[in-house]
Amino acid sequence: MKAWKCTICNYVHKGDSPPEKCPVCGADKTKFVEIEIADEPEKEVSDSKASAPGTSEPETTKPTAPETVYQKMTQLMIKHHAHPILVHTPNGVLPVAGILFILAWVFDATLPAKAAAINLVFVVLALPLVVYTGILEWQKKYNQADTLLFRIKILAATLTCAACLITLIWYLIDPAVLSASLSWVFILVNLIMLASAGVAGYIGGKLVFKD
Repeated sequence: MKAWKCTICNYVHKGDSPPEKCPVCGADKTKFVEIEIADEPEKEVSDSKASAPGTSEPETTKPTAPETVYQKMTQLMIKHHAHPILVHTPNGVLPVAGILFILAWVFDATLPAKAAAINLVFVVLALPLVVYTGILEWQKKYNQADTLLFRIKILAATLTCAACLITLIWYLIDPAVLSASLSWVFILVNLIMLASAGVAGYIGGKLVFKD
């Protein structure tokens, strides 16, 4: 049986022909290349042999090596999954902040709201690196794929960042917002923040685990 690999997300499909659309990232069948699964380990062995002393193969691979400190750093960040690691901070803290704001709204309590705001400060501090590594991974690992899945993920990430900043700035400007007439709007922004973070996290997991 033939095997086909998606060049966007590396999903492997077994069958006589590639699928019309990748079930993981949504790329069309033109992004699939035929591979020989049985030959993959042998290819790796032959590659390692070719790089042995006295062969000419190292010269062909040298130009692909990172030349600057920045290139080395970006390569290491992608290799060691910097984005999935960093995104755990907002994905773990945002639900806590959202729940605390809702509790403060329901029970008209100030302490949970203050705790929620402090949690959001840590999220905002983490966002620049999260966004940067996310863009880097999309560019380098997924070849800037313009599929529906990536559009939804980018939109969800944008909504999460915007809602987070709006929530924190709004609360800092008006700490009594949860007792004001527009408190329901404030809570709605929090719900959008939580929902969009969940969507972005779900898609990220789908890309990582290929299911």
